[in-house]
Parts: sequence; C-alpha cells; structure tokens
Amino acid sequence: MFDAALRPYVDRVTDPVGRWCAARGISASMVTVFGFACGLAAALAVVMGMMLVAFVLILLNRFCDGLDGAVARATAPTDFGGFLDIVFDFIFYAMVPFGFALYDPANALAACFLVVSFFGTAVSFLAFAVMAERRRISSRERGVKSFYYLGGLTEGGETIILLLAMTVMPQWFVYFAFGFGTLCSITAASRILEARKLLG
Repeated sequence: MFDAALRPYVDRVTDPVGRWCAARGISASMVTVFGFACGLAAALAVVMGMMLVAFVLILLNRFCDGLDGAVARATAPTDFGGFLDIVFDFIFYAMVPFGFALYDPANALAACFLVVSFFGTAVSFLAFAVMAERRRISSRERGVKSFYYLGGLTEGGETIILLLAMTVMPQWFVYFAFGFGTLCSITAASRILEARKLLG
C-alpha cells in the first residue's frame, strides 16, 4: 500500500550504494543471492529462537532486495535477474512463517494460513504481470521494474513490518499471522477485481 510513496526514499539510499557495487564488479545477481542467503539464515535463526539475529538478517535481506535493483540500474538489467529476484522474494516470505511453525508447533495453523495467503497474493501478482506484458501495459509508479507491479493493501513495505514485528513479539505470532493473512486475502481479491477492469 505504501510502496509507491516509499520508492523515491528507498532509491535515494540504494542508488549510490548500487553504483559503488557496480563499479567494483559486484553484479545484481550476486546481491540477490547474498540477500536470499540472509533470508534463509533469518528463518533458521527463528527456528533456533534467536529473534534479534533474525531481525537483523531480515533487514539485511530486504536491503539487498532494494540494492540488487540499484546495481542493475547502474549496469544492465537482465530478465534472469528480475526472475531470480521475485522467485527468491516469495521463497523468503514463506520461509519465515515456516520457521515460526518449527520454532513452536502451536504456530503451525497460523503459519499455514499466512503462507496460503502469501500464495494468493503471489499468484494474483504474477499472473497479472504476465497478462500486462502480453498487452504492453506498463507502470513506473513503483520504480523501474522487470515487469508490471500491481499494488494492493499488502505489499513489500507492509510485509517487512510484519516479519520484523514477529521477531520482536514472537508470542503474538498467531495474531499477526491470522490478521495479516486476512489482509493478504483481501489484496488478492482486490487484484482480481482490478484485473477484471483492466483486462476484461
């Protein structure tokens, strides 16, 4: 919901770092892979109950998610880089709730609900991107992207806040998961309605 408004501020931070990385031969895909490794390590830290470590690793993962785009803009964006970025993003989003389910089996039902809700937002997002490409529909509201980003109630910014809040207050995981999962379901439904309007 807030991603478009936050984008200029994010770019202001990541673009100089992206140019610095590009000048030293660090590719966007290298940043993407490193960020993904941090994300997997964050999920493992959750399983082990190391919530502060998980908090830091989630922040690092999300910083890399913005930085890889900045490096790509400073060099030459590739289709594979865009593909890798979104695939690793959604795996990361699912791994953190999975980590909480392993950390405490009492979280399992809520974690499953959240992952299924993430799946709904992911499918509605990616399926529209395919159709938008076929129809040559484009938007730069969220910056220069590899494909069309259809917004919604729950986007990247809100998801980051959720994941960080879960590590700060793990005892509230069930409430966070069911609440945010419901918002994700609303997002998927709104995207279906938006797609009906734009593609119908």
